[in-house]
Amino acid sequence: MLTCSALKSGTHQKGCPIQLLERLRQRLLYDTLRDRSVQVPNALFNMIPISDNIRCRSKPIINYWLIAINLAVFFWELQLEFGGGLGYFVNTWGVIPAQISAAITDALFFNNSAAWIIVIWRIFTLFFGIFLHGSFSQILGNLLFLWVFGKTVENILGHGRYLAFYLAAGVITGLAQILVEPSLTIPLIGANGAIAAILGAYVIKFPKAKIYTILPLIILYIPMQIPAFFYIFWWFGQQLFYGIGSLNIPPLGVNQSGVVFWGQVVGLLIGAGFIRFKR
Repeated sequence: MLTCSALKSGTHQKGCPIQLLERLRQRLLYDTLRDRSVQVPNALFNMIPISDNIRCRSKPIINYWLIAINLAVFFWELQLEFGGGLGYFVNTWGVIPAQISAAITDALFFNNSAAWIIVIWRIFTLFFGIFLHGSFSQILGNLLFLWVFGKTVENILGHGRYLAFYLAAGVITGLAQILVEPSLTIPLIGANGAIAAILGAYVIKFPKAKIYTILPLIILYIPMQIPAFFYIFWWFGQQLFYGIGSLNIPPLGVNQSGVVFWGQVVGLLIGAGFIRFKR
């Protein structure tokens, strides 16, 4: 009977079934991507990260809770959408730069004491807005990255510091979005900034880590190992598809793409800078 014990020792067995399957997988991948009927960029954007090769010493409890809370809030949004109240809810608790800018202006330059109440309330939306999402693709993409990269970042930061890092990154990216477009009247929601910070921290800390990835090609699911650094580009590329499965949020929808993009750049830099200079 043929065995593959030689794979571990580095010797070569021509008839090894595992080697034959590996060669077949590589050949299928090469032929599929070479075929003109398959567009390589579309194939790359369909890649699904599932795990990494970094072992965690402890359970990522905070990461599990963040995923659960995001899912629970999204299901709440779905219920509100069916009842017709999602637009009011998101416009009340989402980050609206124009309202925050106006409230701060009234409080500082017109000595309007009541405006400070609005400022405090709207600052709270910077926290709550992190857990709101505007589409199925946005919530699934964010939670997928949170699952793969968040557990490892929590392992190196610790539970409490990881939670503080996640929330702080989300709030700071929200403030950056306000500075980019202070007159924007469209709500900004989602954990994109916090996830970008996690990705930035991960890539700086583990630049040579391998991400176990599945590449769906028609009926084939090809397992691959992709360098972690690649997912910075994949992260920004997939944002183009976050409108898929959008919820009905009147009157103007959510998340203007240009503002969200720069917010995520800030998040990426926050994560990379924090982990780079952390003792």
